[in-house]
Amino acid sequence: MHCPGTRCEAAPVVRWAVCALLVAALVGLTLQAATRPGAAAEAAPVPSRSASALAPAALAASAPTLERKARNLGTVFLTGRTSQRRARLVLQRRTSTKRWVRAERLTSRKHRFRTVVWKKPRRTAYRVVDRSSGRSRGRHSSVRKVPRLRVTRDGCGVRPLKSNGSPWRCSFHDDFTGSALDTSKWTIQRDGFITGDPPGAAACYSGKNVSVRDGSLRLVARAAGLLECPGLTGILKTFTSGMVSTHDKWSQRNGLFEARIHNTATTARGLHEAYWLWPDHRFGAVNGDEIDISETYSVYPSISVPYLHYGADDGAVVSGRDQNTAYDCVAQRGSWNTYRMQWSAKRIRIWVNDRLCLSNSSGSSAFRKRYIMMFTQALGSGTNGYNLLAPPPMPATMKVDYARVWR
Repeated sequence: MHCPGTRCEAAPVVRWAVCALLVAALVGLTLQAATRPGAAAEAAPVPSRSASALAPAALAASAPTLERKARNLGTVFLTGRTSQRRARLVLQRRTSTKRWVRAERLTSRKHRFRTVVWKKPRRTAYRVVDRSSGRSRGRHSSVRKVPRLRVTRDGCGVRPLKSNGSPWRCSFHDDFTGSALDTSKWTIQRDGFITGDPPGAAACYSGKNVSVRDGSLRLVARAAGLLECPGLTGILKTFTSGMVSTHDKWSQRNGLFEARIHNTATTARGLHEAYWLWPDHRFGAVNGDEIDISETYSVYPSISVPYLHYGADDGAVVSGRDQNTAYDCVAQRGSWNTYRMQWSAKRIRIWVNDRLCLSNSSGSSAFRKRYIMMFTQALGSGTNGYNLLAPPPMPATMKVDYARVWR
């Protein structure tokens, strides 16, 4: 050992003794500093940038998280975090056979992700799996269970859900369960209009052709008796027909409309049925606007024709944002068929037996007002005009099982 400094220039024995004392003093000072409070914190080195840069690499190996948050009656939020700032994920759902199947692909942004999941009839388990490259690939979150869909009811029955998962609210309903028409809801058409195709055959409306029986509204077209239709003079064949509406009693702008209807089975020309809406004159001009949710013609026995009228019609448009009709909506005559319309300020869509047939996104001002609802059993006209040589069966009856509207 070499002991530097002038004090080490004494005799060898003295020199070694002095060196030993100096070493002992240095060791003592070091031990004293180590045992002083706060010494560890003072002595701890400050992490360098290179050391802190290792943190993301360590986090990248962790599994994603998954949490469930309430949203509304029909849906929930599933949210979570990932160790990577942007990660590719797969949301998986466990089936009744305990298999995990893909429900949705997701991507996290700034370490976070969120999606909306619809509730199902039974409680359902979900998890997310990391599909990004790196050490976290294949790792999955904890399992979260989404509660089953709770069925709620109101006057219209089971409440359907809107596209965002919230429930529709019943605004009008009639299941026709009594023995007479509820005239607080409906007005019977009695005069002022005719249907058919004069001078061959035509019908006037009669209150005698409207009844409620066996759980359905019945509107009948039948041969007219003597002097039943005094306004139809000069007609070769006269009939009476039936129609009801909510004229001056109920109307609505926008909403969900639905009815289940049965008509007379035939391929002969001459019968025409309609489930339609007409502007409420109490809230503005009519302008010839009209929403035909369903029109059926006996000459076309397998289809229902929806039609949106914008005042003066410019002809049939069967596709695009201005679609106003369709000719491929299957609805067999002689069977029960369900018709539904969803109407908002920006779009009208019509389904027949749960099949989408018409979608109009024009946002026309013609459909930004209140409309009344109507059901009509009429005689046909034009190419569906009554054929005197091959007539349809009479009396012909249009039956309505129910009419429901939500907002």
